Amino acid sequence: MALDQQSCVPCRGGIPPLSRWEAEPMLKETPGWEMSKDDVWIERTFKFPDFKKAMAFVGKVGDLAEAEGHHPDISFGWGYAKVVLYTHKIHGLHQNDFIMAAKINKLAA
Repeated sequence: MALDQQSCVPCRGGIPPLSRWEAEPMLKETPGWEMSKDDVWIERTFKFPDFKKAMAFVGKVGDLAEAEGHHPDISFGWGYAKVVLYTHKIHGLHQNDFIMAAKINKLAA
């Protein structure tokens, strides 16, 4: 099933984060996202024509995060929104991060 069709499942910790080898196939399903050099997080910067559109996008990402129970770090300003995803409980990447990335890509489309 495509990542954007899945739902995040609660991660209670106690599992190892994904390795780069495990994460790379999911990264290919989430165009525009980049993995950190230490394999701890993924990020993408979205571009917008103005502040208002960037702020509206951030609101949609916030609503999605609440619905999925998986919350990214977001920074934004005039013409951009940067989204960083990682799973805090395991201090690294989980499938939930890629599910959210795929769903955020759909919001931006």
